[in-house]
Amino acid sequence: MTESTEQKPNRVKHVVIVGGGFAGLNCAKKLAANPNVRITLLDKNNYQQFQPLLYQVATAILAPSNIAFNLRRTLTDHANVDVKMTEVVSVDLNTCMVQAAQGQQYQGDFLVLAAGSQANFFGTPGADENSYPLYSLHDAERLRSRILAMLESADRDPSLIAKGALNFVIVGAGPTGTEMAGAFGDMLQESLKKETSRKGYRDLAADHAQILLVDAGHAVLSAFSPSSQTYAAKVLAERGVQIRLGTTVKEVGGGHVVLSDGTRIPTHTVIWAGGLKAASLSNHLGIKTGRGGRIDVQADLTVPGLTGIYALGDFANITGKDGKPLPQLASVAEQSGKPLAQTAPCDCLGRPGTAADP
Repeated sequence: MTESTEQKPNRVKHVVIVGGGFAGLNCAKKLAANPNVRITLLDKNNYQQFQPLLYQVATAILAPSNIAFNLRRTLTDHANVDVKMTEVVSVDLNTCMVQAAQGQQYQGDFLVLAAGSQANFFGTPGADENSYPLYSLHDAERLRSRILAMLESADRDPSLIAKGALNFVIVGAGPTGTEMAGAFGDMLQESLKKETSRKGYRDLAADHAQILLVDAGHAVLSAFSPSSQTYAAKVLAERGVQIRLGTTVKEVGGGHVVLSDGTRIPTHTVIWAGGLKAASLSNHLGIKTGRGGRIDVQADLTVPGLTGIYALGDFANITGKDGKPLPQLASVAEQSGKPLAQTAPCDCLGRPGTAADP
């Protein structure tokens, strides 16, 4: 008898992806093209948010529905992707098993950690309790309500202006803080113009409101080119934004902030765009994490010393070709999700591959 040369069908491999943001969603889409892969996508929300436009929701330029997209609908053409709305609270990296808040467990042959990020308050007293971060759709809606509430309160009782009702402090002059400051400046100027008082606030004037942009660095958009920094600073000044560089926030109180130069500013709205750290899941992995609580990964986005474990997006410290860490931006997260899909299917099919493959 001669042994049959007929190839046995490949066993379908299961990939569990934690996080449906730019990185996780794009990874799921690419993996789904492989019929030998089954994907379970886990996220605490049933939508993907377009984070770069959160500031437009916060300033009432866009409605929340304009930047939130249903995950199931996005993946409706991919029958091998199963979406579960649940929050992952712990991970067993040795068995590729995750535990959900409601008690369910999901185990895969491969595990992709793309749980995203959260605001990093860097231990600033009172910042967690008294400021308004801008890193999620919920944050943007909450901030929009706060801004409108302050305008309405000051319109109803102008004496509140002296107590800081119309002083708005934005912490962090990176992309999020700078975009928020510019859009907010436009919003306030339009709302408080006397010639449009029939639509706006009749008893308030533009000079009643102050927007302060505070950053420890020495330039707005410090990660960008000098020409971009100069242009951004000019545009912000035209919109009435006061820029305080080389300055940090030392305390955020219920009705004030204290800056590193000793200045005490009465305010009831502190917008936190001062930095990111990995989502809280990073505290429950049982491994040492790197800068910002993120997972240090290798060039192929695998976690050193572990088999079948990947980390990407804002949940990972990813190094660029120049050896420097890549920033926590949507574009980086999206691009990290795509090449990973080239690695995992290759592993599933028993073929070598790297995240850097074209």
